[in-house]
Amino acid sequence: MFAYAYTFLTALVVTFLLTPAVKRFALKIGAVDKPNARKVHHGLIPRLGGLAIYAGFMVSILCTVGISFEMVGIMLGATVLVLVGVVDDVYSLPAKVKLLGQIFSAAIVVIGFGIHIDWLVLPMAGLIYLPALISIPLTIFWIIGFINTVNLIDGLDGLAAGVAAIASVAIAMLAFQMGQWESAACMVAMAGSALAFLQYNFNPAKIFMGDTGSMFLGYIIAVVSVLGAMKTAAAAVLFVPLIALTVPIMDTLMAIVRRKLSGIPIFAPDKSHLHHRLLAQGLDQKHVVLVMYALTAFFSCVALLVIHLKPYVGIAIVGVALAVFLLWAKKLGVLKENMATANPKEEHGLNGHVDK
Repeated sequence: MFAYAYTFLTALVVTFLLTPAVKRFALKIGAVDKPNARKVHHGLIPRLGGLAIYAGFMVSILCTVGISFEMVGIMLGATVLVLVGVVDDVYSLPAKVKLLGQIFSAAIVVIGFGIHIDWLVLPMAGLIYLPALISIPLTIFWIIGFINTVNLIDGLDGLAAGVAAIASVAIAMLAFQMGQWESAACMVAMAGSALAFLQYNFNPAKIFMGDTGSMFLGYIIAVVSVLGAMKTAAAAVLFVPLIALTVPIMDTLMAIVRRKLSGIPIFAPDKSHLHHRLLAQGLDQKHVVLVMYALTAFFSCVALLVIHLKPYVGIAIVGVALAVFLLWAKKLGVLKENMATANPKEEHGLNGHVDK
């Protein structure tokens, strides 16, 4: 346990100490988030906070986990993605360019370092082999999906950092139970970095993580879960992050559905996400974020519970929880498009901070 504590504290301290320096750097180069009709913050807020999260994670991993072939691939892919995020936070890359950067960073670990899902043991189907023609594109899609899921939820002060920290703890607990030191340590480091950054990012935020941070968080969660699946072939390693991140995943899917139904481009910004609808109910930013934390913690607990139950019981529990959540979200109006303050021409990324 001391090793995990050391990993956590190293990431926490490095990120906490570096964030003020990153803030000054962002202000110096003009990497700031400006308020507009779609955003809920006021005044110029520096971005690039993700650099401190990235640095804390990397230093912690180098000092505690060490370098293995897989870790080199993960760190290299993460570095490429962070560079894409930095450029986007400074210059606002077009959505297609940023997507290409995400695909390239995912391809580094999947194709270059062989981190992809070849085998899965499903509870009712047994061992399933996935040929390379399926496993490689599927794993790349998995990584890109998580990158943009976390990117999408980064719409309120402290939201993405807190949600990612909670999900990371859940994944770390599962990895620990399975004896996967490397995966567990990565998630512990991620939690430490995210929590340290949260000290500066919780409402009222002094700095935003930007796409640099949100994409990095999603990337690490996705890749580490794939690494865990490679080590054990247990589907639970993939189910836990999926269930733990139910809120941002379903918010992403509902955004796609409502935009399709409204004939609006999928990547067009709007103010119809779950956190926007909660704000419209009269909650302030802090309370909305706490509600989202609670939901993430609930689904994380569900995820860790159901993997120890009989398959049909677990599926039933997840199904009921998901149905209740969807009914609640629908009642809030998440499936209704609100483009009154959105202008697709102002889009600057897949999701980014266009609705902050």
